[in-house]
Amino acid sequence: MNDRYEYVRHRLLGRRVRDIASGTEGELMAVINENVSDSGAERWMRLAYVRDASGLEFTTAVGNIVPAEYLDLLEGRLNRRSE
Repeated sequence: MNDRYEYVRHRLLGRRVRDIASGTEGELMAVINENVSDSGAERWMRLAYVRDASGLEFTTAVGNIVPAEYLDLLEGRLNRRSE
């Protein structure tokens, strides 16, 4: 591959997700396999592009995103157990 990036299909595209690293929620706009190296050796990484409520986009590793409703469901179940 000599391109610097390529778009990747993902089941959560267009859905509300949460970045577990930062706790920030937003809409998953794209997943891109990107060459993140600034040296001669290629280093490819899948990055998730998420747009938060303010309209700003940020990136995180694809492994850090989960459906936001999944975490809401888990938190609801935990709250019911503690009552």
